Amino acid sequence: MNTSIDFCGAKFPNPTVLASGILGVIGDSLKNVAEIGAGGVTSKSVWLERHEGHKNPTMMGSEHFYINAVGLPDGGIDKAREELGKYLEWKNSQPEGKRVPLIGNIVAGTIADFENIAGQMAEIGPDIIEVNISCPNVEDEFGRPFACVTADAAEVTRIVKSVSKNIPVAIKLSPNVANIGEIAAACEKQGADAITAVNTFGPGMVIDIDTAEPILANKVGGVSGPGIKPLAVKRVWDVAQAVSIPVIGMGGVLTGRDVIEFMMAGASLVGIGAGVFYRGSEIFSDVMLEVEEWMKENGVKDLSEVIGKAVK
Repeated sequence: MNTSIDFCGAKFPNPTVLASGILGVIGDSLKNVAEIGAGGVTSKSVWLERHEGHKNPTMMGSEHFYINAVGLPDGGIDKAREELGKYLEWKNSQPEGKRVPLIGNIVAGTIADFENIAGQMAEIGPDIIEVNISCPNVEDEFGRPFACVTADAAEVTRIVKSVSKNIPVAIKLSPNVANIGEIAAACEKQGADAITAVNTFGPGMVIDIDTAEPILANKVGGVSGPGIKPLAVKRVWDVAQAVSIPVIGMGGVLTGRDVIEFMMAGASLVGIGAGVFYRGSEIFSDVMLEVEEWMKENGVKDLSEVIGKAVK
């Protein structure tokens, strides 16, 4: 029974991937997740310079959803270079077939900064560069996120690809658009090697009825967790129909059956983020046991056979 996935030239021991923003960029944290059983790990979004993020409280969760407005705090590319370098050193010391690929996530507020941060991330040498385009374009008249304007998403893709030094590039899309397939196709046309779908939904709000105040200091935040899963599956399905490049799908994944569902919708890899809040870091090994059980029950010998099975 084979659960490994070949994705953009990298071999993932299994399709589960730690999503960006969950455990930072600390090399030891990423290593621990890999040792627990993740098939891949993604750094949190890395900025050019130190970024403070929002004040606490920044997150809360219930049995149905998770909401956060952390504001993408980060120590900048110099800190990332140190920590991701530690992880890559450990990864490369592992036996072939046991090496858990690293996806380096980057973020910026201008096209020029995307070019700069992408070039520096490429020098670190992750297996894939993931581009978070859900932050506002500070040069746009209305401050719209790059992910919400087809031309902007395409231009970021073009710029990042021009400096990525042959490292595959995955563009992480927002679900908060009417035309995610069109945006994905525009990114593919500009050279994207993969699409990540999706980032959080929203913005959403939770109010403390005892104080009559929004719970988050930022008042609003991105919504993830099990409640968004059907919406995320549909976005992955839309993207898979629109492009021929592979997809990393995510949004509300808690179980092995969820992983299979996203793969049938067209995802080759499946990100787990809020699931760590619900089931702990062991979710990666637990989920893969559930996937393998499903494979046995359904006579599936190679997990790649299910990719896109529901896409017509």
